[in-house]
Amino acid sequence: MDQNQIWQAALGELELTISKANFTTWFKNTFISSSENNKVIIGVSNAFTKTWLENKYHKEILKALQNVSDNKITEVTYKVETHKKPGGSIKATPKEVATAASTGTPENGNGGKNGYGLNPHYIFENFVVGKGNELAHAACQAVSQKPGEVYNPLFIYGGSGLGKTHLLHATAHELLKNYPNNKVIYATSEKFTGEFIRAISQGNADKFKNFYRTADMLLIDDIQFLAGKEGTQEEFFHTFNALHQQNNQIVISSDRPPKAIPALENRLISRFEWGMIADIAQPDYETRIAILNSKCKEKKYPLTQDIVTLIANTIQSNVRELEGALNRIIAYHQLNNTAPTVESVKNIISSLSNYHRRDGAITVKQISNTVAQFFDITIDNLKGSSRKKELVVPRQITMYLLREEAKCSYPTIGQELGGRDHTTAMHAYEKIKRAMDSDEKIQQDINLIRQRLYNK
Repeated sequence: MDQNQIWQAALGELELTISKANFTTWFKNTFISSSENNKVIIGVSNAFTKTWLENKYHKEILKALQNVSDNKITEVTYKVETHKKPGGSIKATPKEVATAASTGTPENGNGGKNGYGLNPHYIFENFVVGKGNELAHAACQAVSQKPGEVYNPLFIYGGSGLGKTHLLHATAHELLKNYPNNKVIYATSEKFTGEFIRAISQGNADKFKNFYRTADMLLIDDIQFLAGKEGTQEEFFHTFNALHQQNNQIVISSDRPPKAIPALENRLISRFEWGMIADIAQPDYETRIAILNSKCKEKKYPLTQDIVTLIANTIQSNVRELEGALNRIIAYHQLNNTAPTVESVKNIISSLSNYHRRDGAITVKQISNTVAQFFDITIDNLKGSSRKKELVVPRQITMYLLREEAKCSYPTIGQELGGRDHTTAMHAYEKIKRAMDSDEKIQQDINLIRQRLYNK
């Protein structure tokens, strides 16, 4: 067999032992660059892939090559050979772009003159890396260093509260460190949709298109909320194409992989699969410990290791709920001017352990009644059409809890709360989910409501 035949045979063996997503991500465009005596050099397209194959798949690669060569190959090394990379322009350095002042575009958020919608708190330095998120983290670092060159688009998916939003913001901040003149835009799919609708209604469609299509990096969070929105999907399709054709970086997050998003056009699904797909899993025990220690340091509120261990063993679902429990413990002891003990922390989070052991017994009626009692309003208030803040927030929290605790569909949630459209329920859920990351009052209210729900 020649070099190509040997590698194709080895790839055939590897494909049987490696998941399809990982095989496509790491072994696409690889080849045997050279072979001499018993040594083989594998050519790869970039340094990131080289490092990943060396650290994660070296044993499997060597074994596969030995199997197809009757154990004649005894050594494998890896080499970046960019000159053999498939066609398509590669930009040497990201281009400088005009600022928002010259584009007449939507309002700038935090992040500097060329960073739009960025949260300064979410950076790589305070993101805790563990087994469940190391691939997504590494991929984000790679695209922040070489945007448009390694993985484009980069699609990250995982459950609620696992750190997808943090990674997107951190990627944007890191790119702006490396290329401060770049134009970087972060937006939720809901924000993209809202701005698109306003632009159409106000006759500013061209400004909207120019704003998004001149980004050096576009990061869209929770892309699953584009489902069923045909007009917005059409606009995003053209935005995606315009950016990709210029080798400008696109980063997307979702709560599920592209093919699992309902009512999403096939042409978008196929494009999302062009680059790299990385998932984020629930944090393991060691990662939960590291997260809690990091948060305690950040909040300047040290806890003994036995208390940290107790929290990590109790809250196992996601980062958001870990931090919510920690915030609750800190708030309780600061208000009572006492020091945390194992017993006091057990009492505080006992209700949390109850609602993490969900058995499906929570009903729509229980959630609605508990929220109404908590906020001292009526069920009619929850179902009504008043836009007063003191009623809107409880209504949105009810929708969030119906989705999280009772696992209701969006149409069901809308129907139960006054016959509203399912998109209203989606909007409310997304808004409260985001507030859980940054609004301690919302976190505390929802934790207390859950305590009442599961302690009855």
